[in-house]
Amino acid sequence: MLKMLIFILALIFSFTANVRAIEDPRTIPNNKMGVHILFTEELGKARELVNSNSGDWGYITIPIQAGDKDIEKWQKFMNDARKLHLTPIIRIATENHHFNTSVWRKPQYEDILDFANFLNSLEWPVKNRYILVFNEVNRADEWEGKPDPAEYARVLDYSVNTFKSLSEDFFIISAGLDNASANDQYNYMIQMNREMPGIFGKIDGLGSHSYPNPAFSVPPWIVTTKSISSFKFEQNLAFELSGKNLPVFVTETGWSKERISENQISSYFTYAFDNIWSDKNVVAVTPFLLQAGPGPFFQFSLMHEDGNFNEISKALQAIAKTKGNPAINSWPVSSLSEGQGNISAKIFSQKTQYENSSVQRAKAVTPFLKWLLRLSD
Repeated sequence: MLKMLIFILALIFSFTANVRAIEDPRTIPNNKMGVHILFTEELGKARELVNSNSGDWGYITIPIQAGDKDIEKWQKFMNDARKLHLTPIIRIATENHHFNTSVWRKPQYEDILDFANFLNSLEWPVKNRYILVFNEVNRADEWEGKPDPAEYARVLDYSVNTFKSLSEDFFIISAGLDNASANDQYNYMIQMNREMPGIFGKIDGLGSHSYPNPAFSVPPWIVTTKSISSFKFEQNLAFELSGKNLPVFVTETGWSKERISENQISSYFTYAFDNIWSDKNVVAVTPFLLQAGPGPFFQFSLMHEDGNFNEISKALQAIAKTKGNPAINSWPVSSLSEGQGNISAKIFSQKTQYENSSVQRAKAVTPFLKWLLRLSD
């Protein structure tokens, strides 16, 4: 009976999970240059920036909102990323709260389960499926009006368990925290760990928003807990709390053009990549933002309003880069066209929609496992 139980359990686990360990991007040739974008159509321009000057497989951070699970749109994005040799970092997000549009709705567990099912249904370009679990959660307006580190710790823990129940290729990154918020990111991290001891040992990467604060204008050689070196302090604290040396993903950073000139920002970025973000534990730096129209984000835009690169992005292009060599997934690329802007999307039938993914199968298996264990007593 015991041998039969072991055989059945092995069969079940091979069915419910595709267990493949993630690769540590610090141990392979890695192009840490990246950029933050808002729209999937921006990949072509992003490639010109992050893979310039001998670079390959640079990084793209992009948000996906809860109501934006269009499988053809996002598979086309993955196809484009593969064709253009770009590594996606997908930041999951909710939407503005229905009754108070000045704040973001905080996520429910159902949101995470839905994201996991949907994103697992896509064919990703590289082995590591980088998932950034929400955004600046130590800000009141990012967490339905009131930051709650204990609640976010539970959400993060559930996210790790849920995504990895589908595939061990999911690489879970904690939210980048606002390093200028009144809700200090270091105290927030300590409270997270108090609620879920060892939470920073469960995740795969540490998100950081290492802005040059105060006022998005501090020179890069200034080392404080609020400058572009803040990632070092965050990583050290995560290590103290967990004993795990986490790779760092600087998914937002940048200087304000309202405070200093483009020429000065250009020199700051060059210095930062050469001397600060050269840290061996920094995997990716994706400055915010590739392109923004008139409004509050334009002060960070790396492009002019006419769609051409500005002086800052030209300086980023000139930085010598590494030819990245991540493990590439082996799904067919015959449907990919040669053009950068019209790559065909993989078409999915209703039968292959994400609702039928292995999370649902795993839920059905759980009672059977309990029955088997009782049977073996």
